[in-house]
Amino acid sequence: MRFVLFYHSLVSDWNHGNAHFLRGIVSELLARGHEVEVYEPADGWSREQLLAGQGQAALDEFHARFPGLRSHLYAGDGPDLARALDGADVVLVHEWNDPALVARIGRSAPAGTRVLFHDTHHRAASAPQEMARFDLRDYDGVLAFGEAVRQRYLEHGWAAQAWTWHEAADTRVFRPLEGEPCEGDLVWIGNWGDEERSRELREFLIDPAHRLGLRARIHGVRYPEPALQALREAGIEYRGWLPNHRAPEVFARHRATVHVPRRPYVEALPGIPTIRMFEALACGIPLASAWWPDEEGLFTPGRDYLVAHDGAGMERHLHMLVHDRDAARELAAHGLATIRARHTCAHRVDELMQILRGPLARPTHEPRSVTHA
Repeated sequence: MRFVLFYHSLVSDWNHGNAHFLRGIVSELLARGHEVEVYEPADGWSREQLLAGQGQAALDEFHARFPGLRSHLYAGDGPDLARALDGADVVLVHEWNDPALVARIGRSAPAGTRVLFHDTHHRAASAPQEMARFDLRDYDGVLAFGEAVRQRYLEHGWAAQAWTWHEAADTRVFRPLEGEPCEGDLVWIGNWGDEERSRELREFLIDPAHRLGLRARIHGVRYPEPALQALREAGIEYRGWLPNHRAPEVFARHRATVHVPRRPYVEALPGIPTIRMFEALACGIPLASAWWPDEEGLFTPGRDYLVAHDGAGMERHLHMLVHDRDAARELAAHGLATIRARHTCAHRVDELMQILRGPLARPTHEPRSVTHA
């Protein structure tokens, strides 16, 4: 089959956490013998930020690490859709695309082509007016990365059909690495996040690490000066941007990590963890998480990872994970087994193929305008 994918960026993961899963899906499709073409804007925000901060060397490293992954760059007026879509069997359009381009893709897709919109963000709940701008009347449906997001599309009438399609780990990249030297007790990989979890990061990460006196390190971008000052005062090392594909080696050099979900997912879209959780468990590092409602039963709390309802609980969990190595190894092994059994990009491509085998008639109704609860 010929797949054509429209991404915000394939090559840049600067403040673009979806890059891991998007790359993993491309890799899995290619491994199964499908033809895959990816399009991304030459002036995409993530790509421009990466180049501004890290230079061309960052892109060169990506291409060296992923020689089989390539994307077509297009200028501000958009790609040549007649050429891009010619012969396409399936078109996947990620939600971080311009609404005008999204609509053009739907109108331009040849008859018989399956066209799906892919949503991996919380805007369906936090900014419904933004999502209502997307004209999906010529799409076969929506791939939503959680049941709560899927329900929003159906409730608002933004799409005729929608399927839950969770993110997952690319286990070609995210896997345990043996023999790495230990460099610290705790590592956290994540971006600051537009004040969506500032309070939670202090309660579940910064303060427990400080009280326990852990050798702690943080990787990520967009940390404002007050956050950097808090890290300095807590004795936590800040190391800035980390290429996504290097996360496994960093995990392998630390004893534990934490998961701190963004507030919109906990409060408005229950059942959706961040991609960081899949990454950590796939690498076999013991994980303690701030509580989030796993309403879809993705994991087994207490066996795949430890759950902390407050900072004191996180402090107890981290102390155990750092000092009780047998218990930590048992926890990590269970989490890794769950990823391998249920949450790899291979599993998600299997799910996608099942969706594509079903009836995906192009809807003809007019989408309703957004409503607010």
